[in-house]
Amino acid sequence: MKPKSISQIIKENYSSLSQGQKKAAEFLTLHKEEGVLLTAFQLGKRAGVSETTVIRLAYALGFKGYSDMQEALRRNWLEKKQGAGLEGLPAELKQPNETSIFSSVIEKETSVLQQLLLQVDEGEIWKTVDHFIQSDRIYIGGFGSSYGAAYWLHYTLKQYRDNVTISSPAGFSLEDILDLNQNSAVIIFSFPRYRQESIELAKCSQAQGATVIAITNRQFSPVGQLAEITLTTEEELDSGDHSIASVVSLLEVIMEGVKHRDRDRISLRQQKLEKLYTDQELFLE
Repeated sequence: MKPKSISQIIKENYSSLSQGQKKAAEFLTLHKEEGVLLTAFQLGKRAGVSETTVIRLAYALGFKGYSDMQEALRRNWLEKKQGAGLEGLPAELKQPNETSIFSSVIEKETSVLQQLLLQVDEGEIWKTVDHFIQSDRIYIGGFGSSYGAAYWLHYTLKQYRDNVTISSPAGFSLEDILDLNQNSAVIIFSFPRYRQESIELAKCSQAQGATVIAITNRQFSPVGQLAEITLTTEEELDSGDHSIASVVSLLEVIMEGVKHRDRDRISLRQQKLEKLYTDQELFLE
């Protein structure tokens, strides 16, 4: 079995950490490349905590000491780098001017997608794929600006399976989640500025026994801390605002996995859909 990443270990233990340890853990999650090189004293200074707090964090996460935690971080970081075949990301994104504003957008999106390639956790992706296939029903929540990505997933997933519903951009009704159970999955999109409805949906869904999957910008976003599975898009990149390109790309990765593992059932459903489309003369072509 593939060893857990530092981010996974931190998430599993996050609720039991002290406030100072949480600060160090969040810094480590957001700055893995620096963490590979920093001493415990240096990391503590950067995170705004003491050296002792950093060392206690390592013990709290199940490591023998700080050097053991740093070695695990180094292995994880090297695996990501070697797997992606990338030399790394630019230290900062260039500020656009009138003559380069369009190319700056493309450069930013390229950096975001490169970061997505580095941070994607295949194990968590496959868990999500299995929930998409095996759950008796799927409820998708996206509020405010997060609704666009939620609707993309809703429309696409309905091509592949039944019992898929979505919230409205402004909220969800309790009747929508009444029939959720331990065999159901709830997908929640949550990006800054985080909406309170996301937290309410996560808590209500978990009370019903459903598995909550968060698609967000960082592991420790409000809904990311609550979810059983948290998939992130821009964990280590400060892009100012979230990139819809990275969100849709992450969804496309998931949907490709769904197609791979549930090919026969999807094929039958799409044949039925095509017949309906033809009978209704839905498309011009």
